[in-house]
Amino acid sequence: MVALYQMVIYQPLFNILVWLYNVIPGHDVGIAIILLTIVVKLILYPFSLQSIRAQKSMQALQPKLDELKKKYKDDKEKLSQEMMKLYKDEKVNPFSSCLPVLVQLPILIAVYQVLRNGLSNGSFVLLYPFIANPGQIGLIAFGFLDLSKPNMVLAVLAGLAQYWQTTMVQVQQPPKTKDGKVLAGAKDENVMATMNKQMKYTMPLITIIIGFSLPGGLTLYWLIMTLLTVLQQYVVFRKVNKGEKPKNDGNNHPDVKVNEEEIIK
Repeated sequence: MVALYQMVIYQPLFNILVWLYNVIPGHDVGIAIILLTIVVKLILYPFSLQSIRAQKSMQALQPKLDELKKKYKDDKEKLSQEMMKLYKDEKVNPFSSCLPVLVQLPILIAVYQVLRNGLSNGSFVLLYPFIANPGQIGLIAFGFLDLSKPNMVLAVLAGLAQYWQTTMVQVQQPPKTKDGKVLAGAKDENVMATMNKQMKYTMPLITIIIGFSLPGGLTLYWLIMTLLTVLQQYVVFRKVNKGEKPKNDGNNHPDVKVNEEEIIK
């Protein structure tokens, strides 16, 4: 299993990075990592697109789910049946936003190992015969940034990008009265909004803390990947907001009408 992972995922990514380093004028490892990130994002594009659509579909479905929870709050079995029926009628898979993450995980681990092991120790044993051995890869990017060491600036930027990405997918606040109290029957929605708010600040903080301990090259990868995801989300949400039907990706995601004020805050 380990050998298969190395042959199918790790080795190709390592060779792509070295090839990019060889062909880039000036042999800048920072530019090579950015280009590698774009390549990985293109590979994962269908999966991340499915995840984004699933998140918005579940968000749009939340009011109906809340109504079912109120209606069958004393009958858990009936609630489960009605929820499954709702998912079927709306053609929404509640697990479809999780599966793409699981698919991406081995690639994320491979990129981490490539940047941590493949470059720092200077080992080129796994290079393909048609990829030139550079002998040594300079880890100074853009003429001043040492990507072999943790970088606080990159970590903070990655955290801010994570915050930006999180704010793009928000659960609407529950309806309130004029005096600011939550309307009766909106408690479930209030819990969702609270959890969403916690994630909004917790995930960026975790990203910054982890970024302080990772090599700058990996933090740069994470920053660029997050920015590309933000761009992808923006494009998808704009299409949904304009009422355009996204191309059928085989997962039967419904077209969701989203308020622009909910998307861009």
